[in-house]
Amino acid sequence: MDGIVIINKPAGITSFDVIWKLRRILKEKKIGHTGTLDPLAEGVLVVCTGKATRLAGEIEAYDKEYTAGFRLGVRTDTYDVEGKILREVKDFTTTAEQIREVLPVFTGRILQKPPMFSALKQDGRKLYVLARNGVEVEREAREVTVSELELLSFDGRAGQLRAFVSKGTYIRSLIHDIGEHLGVSAVMTSLVRTRAGDINLSRAYTLEKIREMTDRGDFSFLAPVDKFFKRPEHGLIREKDYVLFKNGNTVVTERADGIYSVLYGGKFIGFGKVANNRMKGYQYF
Repeated sequence: MDGIVIINKPAGITSFDVIWKLRRILKEKKIGHTGTLDPLAEGVLVVCTGKATRLAGEIEAYDKEYTAGFRLGVRTDTYDVEGKILREVKDFTTTAEQIREVLPVFTGRILQKPPMFSALKQDGRKLYVLARNGVEVEREAREVTVSELELLSFDGRAGQLRAFVSKGTYIRSLIHDIGEHLGVSAVMTSLVRTRAGDINLSRAYTLEKIREMTDRGDFSFLAPVDKFFKRPEHGLIREKDYVLFKNGNTVVTERADGIYSVLYGGKFIGFGKVANNRMKGYQYF
């Protein structure tokens, strides 16, 4: 079963839980997601099945949009509301205007230090495993891009932000750093991924809906890879070229450099990458 499924992940379960449930529903072992969402988080989780898992890295690289709840006056070890409280400030005054004045500092290309409670590895060990054992290690700051950062609401203690960010950006860290910059600390209280690339929540299915559709033999939730990526088409005419392409060899072409949906006999057979008038199978072929 090859294709792409857009899941509306609920809060309270891990991204791996989603994969495990889908494997049971679809009876397909080869399934992978394209960007982890913490158990606290919900929203768009793009999942690849079968041969489409070869394309997971492309989707994972998409910029993503989030709506995040936050609370000022609290710092935790996880940078979110589910962690151990390390600092609590009760007597402070912060206005919405003060927060808006700070946001440009965290917009554009910025250096961000990942949280200890993350799946990143250091010396072969996941950071969250070290953190659970009370070990904190120095993490190297990484460059990420925050294209858009907007304060949606704020009541003097808690509020909501909208952020459009590059791959690898931790919204928990973003909120933590904003709180530290304000001098009062902050934690994330909720997180919804509203978009990945041009894929928004309106296109997402709940696990319950997918189970219901599968039970009645309806697999329309599974997007074929050629329909999902919508790349320009390149038709092969000669059987010789078809055989060359399917065997991983190059095919001479006059098409411009780029990636194409390759057809033979009017049917999609894979993606091909053209460079210098030669085309070769690209990831999925």
